[in-house]
Amino acid sequence: MSGLEDLFEAAKAARENAYAPYSNFKVGAAIRAARGRVFTGCNVENAAYPEGTCAEAGAIAAMVLAGETRIGEVVVIGDAALCTPCGGCRQKLKEFSAPDVSVHIAGLDGIKQSFTVAELLPAGFELHGNRD
Repeated sequence: MSGLEDLFEAAKAARENAYAPYSNFKVGAAIRAARGRVFTGCNVENAAYPEGTCAEAGAIAAMVLAGETRIGEVVVIGDAALCTPCGGCRQKLKEFSAPDVSVHIAGLDGIKQSFTVAELLPAGFELHGNRD
């Protein structure tokens, strides 16, 4: 299996653990950190609807908890025509990525489309300038 296939399978497995009793829309994310380790996350809904968390945010939190701060590649999977990260998650991905980092958008049957972080968020917020 290739590195991208491994990342896809990790995101798909994470999606299965999503907690989505309100929307029934499960999302999984897998991040390969710059040093090669893979971190996953799933969406977790809450009855106070906007208080849930996204799959990408969970994967980023796991990565940071492990001491990593640079993203090398991302897969996001949902059962939709194109389940791209929400605006908040695009900003979160930007915080830990170079502009050319690939974000692969997948359905249950495989990768549908790939974007760079810069394509997903061309004019994201920067407090202190580019980290790269």
